[in-house]
Amino acid sequence: MKPLYEQHRVRYPPFEAARWEADALPIATRRFSLGEYATKEEAKEALCGENPAFRLGSESEWLMERTFLYDGQQLDIEITEPALEDASYVRLIKRQRRGWYLIPNPIHNILRSFINGVVIVLLVCLFYLFISPVLLFFNLPVYGLETVRWGLLDYPALAVFVVPLIFAPLLLRIAANLVELRRQNLFLKRNLTTPIIEFSQPSIADAPLEMMVSFPEWDDSWNHVDAILRVGVLPPSREVLLETLERQPNRQPPPGLSTELPHHWEIGLDDGTAGGEDAPMELKEVKGGLYLRPMRIMVQGEPQRWEKGKPLKLEPPQPAWPGSVNSDLLRIHWECILRIDRTHGGALLWVQPLKVAHSTKHVALTTLPLHDGRSELDMS
Repeated sequence: MKPLYEQHRVRYPPFEAARWEADALPIATRRFSLGEYATKEEAKEALCGENPAFRLGSESEWLMERTFLYDGQQLDIEITEPALEDASYVRLIKRQRRGWYLIPNPIHNILRSFINGVVIVLLVCLFYLFISPVLLFFNLPVYGLETVRWGLLDYPALAVFVVPLIFAPLLLRIAANLVELRRQNLFLKRNLTTPIIEFSQPSIADAPLEMMVSFPEWDDSWNHVDAILRVGVLPPSREVLLETLERQPNRQPPPGLSTELPHHWEIGLDDGTAGGEDAPMELKEVKGGLYLRPMRIMVQGEPQRWEKGKPLKLEPPQPAWPGSVNSDLLRIHWECILRIDRTHGGALLWVQPLKVAHSTKHVALTTLPLHDGRSELDMS
């Protein structure tokens, strides 16, 4: 008798994944025993009705994989009909990917880029001041070395121009965050009614999504509505990652994971894949926040313009993705987004999570669409 296992392997991209070398981070591997069988044919028979295997990424890049191993060898099984996994949504979906959301002001991204430029200017000025004695020694002309007196102290003239450049974007970001808090308060006071979404048939990963949408409440400031079908990978459970990688929660985390962060809403929402400012300031009274965080790996179909009383048909992304998976390590998430363009205040988002069945196709994607992780860069 030889053992049969279901194996999950994950190397999830941290925040700002472009700054990381994927193959330098560990792969979390977890196995589940499915019994023991005498032959490979018996093992394949036992896998009938099991969730299908799939692979996203590669060994040297980011990786999300589910396979079945018999006596250490991978088993290839065929799916004859679409299969829907019955696991319930994870807490992350219930708290941060369902309901109404705002889109941050684009000024956050503009100021972030501006700060990067200011830092470069500051470093160039410091280097210029450092080599200025050498330039003077060779009788080369130098500028900006004179001093400016403020109070009792003298400062280099360059500081008069550089220091305001450093503080200006920071002050503007503070003002922008205060404006965001005001927008959130105004939105919550509005208390919008939930859109009514009716699906004409069960959702399958490689089939179009057909639905009817109606809005019980329509605002005159709304210009149009676009419907978007999106699929991606959610971060795995931090606690399970640490357990799988054999690290203690109160000790130094493995590469790619941050130390435990204070929980603003509730325990379990911190993915632990390195910290960063993923959204502007949010009201703590709103569980999960009012800004939709983009999935670090995701792809979406073409937007379809909504017309009152007419059905919507959303095409799935190509090549085909797996259906919905909600486990501790592997989390493939599908959602339908209604983007409402408004005359004032930026666009609104209604996010509807979906339970999508696996198709009969075997999924093996090697090129994964990576995203930054900041809400200001998503759906703008």
